[in-house]
Amino acid sequence: MSSRREKRRQKGAPMPAMSAGLLRFFEEETRGIRVKPELVVILTVALIVACVLAQLYALRLLPLP
Repeated sequence: MSSRREKRRQKGAPMPAMSAGLLRFFEEETRGIRVKPELVVILTVALIVACVLAQLYALRLLPLP
């Protein structure tokens, strides 16, 4: 019974991805906008702060002058 299970695993299991293929993929030069990761983090934090301030303003917890 266990031999059937082993055969089924061998037939149905996909092969693991090779790391060399992933490295080759990321080394390719692509066109498009290049953005530094630091800028993405800064813009994300700024968007979160803006959303929190907008929510506080909507709930009338933050009065604007």
